[in-house]
Amino acid sequence: MPRWVLRWLLNVAGIILTAYLVKGFNVTFLGAVFGSLVLGAVNALIRPVVIALTLPLNILTLGLFTVVVNGFMLWLTSAVVKGFDFAGFGAAVLAGIILSAISFGISWVVRD
Repeated sequence: MPRWVLRWLLNVAGIILTAYLVKGFNVTFLGAVFGSLVLGAVNALIRPVVIALTLPLNILTLGLFTVVVNGFMLWLTSAVVKGFDFAGFGAAVLAGIILSAISFGISWVVRD
């Protein structure tokens, strides 16, 4: 199995686990599958622009504002994908923290 497929499947599982852990984050299986694809595209295309625009705020907060940016990327994904829903922005930020940790673990285990 190619590494990118394994990484994608683990990300889908990570999204489902995160939805189980975070109250206010509801996801269906198809929502997790398509949410993973859309989130990857959002993180590749939109996130770098948002990070560049918020650089002064990121410097002021010593990088902690990135947590808010990650929550915003999840919130954007939920606006596009049906079955990938957040009750509020706080739930998206908390889910972003958990998903970042899961993604870090996946990158550590599945090396390119």
